[in-house]
Amino acid sequence: MKITIVGGGFGGVKAALELAEDDRNTITLISDKTEFQYYPALYGAATGHNHLESWVPLEKIFSGKSNVMLVQDTIVTIDAEAKELGAASGQNYSYETCILALGAVTTYFGIEGLDTYAYGIKSSEEIEKLKAHLYEEITGNSSEESKRYVVIGAGSTGVELSSALGSYIKKIYDHYGMNSQGVCIDLLEAAPRILPKMTEKASRLATKRLKKLGVNVQTGQAVEQATADSIIVGGKPLTTHTVIWTSGVTNHSFFKENKLFTLAKNGRVQVDEYLRASQDVYVIGDNADTPFTGLAQTALHDAIFVAGNLKRHAHGKPMKKYKAVKPPVVVPIGENWAIFEWHGFCMGGWIASILRRAADFIGYSDMLPLGQALGVWHASLISHDDNIMPEPPKK
Repeated sequence: MKITIVGGGFGGVKAALELAEDDRNTITLISDKTEFQYYPALYGAATGHNHLESWVPLEKIFSGKSNVMLVQDTIVTIDAEAKELGAASGQNYSYETCILALGAVTTYFGIEGLDTYAYGIKSSEEIEKLKAHLYEEITGNSSEESKRYVVIGAGSTGVELSSALGSYIKKIYDHYGMNSQGVCIDLLEAAPRILPKMTEKASRLATKRLKKLGVNVQTGQAVEQATADSIIVGGKPLTTHTVIWTSGVTNHSFFKENKLFTLAKNGRVQVDEYLRASQDVYVIGDNADTPFTGLAQTALHDAIFVAGNLKRHAHGKPMKKYKAVKPPVVVPIGENWAIFEWHGFCMGGWIASILRRAADFIGYSDMLPLGQALGVWHASLISHDDNIMPEPPKK
């Protein structure tokens, strides 16, 4: 079977690995990146931890998989009748079966100035840009305004980042022999509570923990505008030179730009009981309008489901119908502390942080051989910035 997979995230990589087990399959994995990004660890890479926990080369993942061909390109069109994908490079890629797992993209909801002045942590480029800004801003500006850092969006990424940002910024100040007293971390959320997709108990526990870490939590606060030195919240300016946007994501524009797909109100693709958007075209993970979409565990579940059905079809067996599975959610909040929630059960503390560490290892082992997974998993314990911070400016 000739299978073309678009997207090098959880769904795309896992589907390729599952299907590569059958030597009769020929798989082409097309991604606009050369690395798999482990999104749950990006906040760690943004706050001084080793980048190896967040980015794993695709070549490393598929080493020894002779029936998988990796292609770096950006797919822009699909012709279901000709069974062909068109790329930004001008190249066309044919398929017998196509699996689309492009992932979500950042949206600023049309808020003026955010696309220009806000920083992000959704890619290695965004993270390096943020860290370079922090170094430059801390060493080059001694004004009080430079000590306010604002994280917008209190979903899991925003909570994780804001909980780790204070200690990381203090580390930078200490590295340069500067006084970090007065550093303020603000976490803004437009919804009435943080972690709005989790239970109220989880929100309460998270808020209490963040405040203990010194994070100024503000809910019901919608950002209206951003400038070079402030944001407007509730009609009032909040002075800051560092705004980090973790709030909004939307479905990849590919699906809106191609008439093959029918979109739900949330912008995701409507799929059938086998996760098909069209004959021989499957849509999985963040792109599909299914329950619990947007979570890495759901992308993995979708990938295993579609790969399993393709295996059954190849052996002349009937395909199974899709069944959504609610995954557990673990949100780390500071060192050795996390919130765990699943099917109404919620707890916070160090035990939950151990569960998160276990979940991360399972996530890596889903993509890598055991030895490599252990190495990447261990990288999260290593500080990355100790030896790469720029030298303090000469006085």
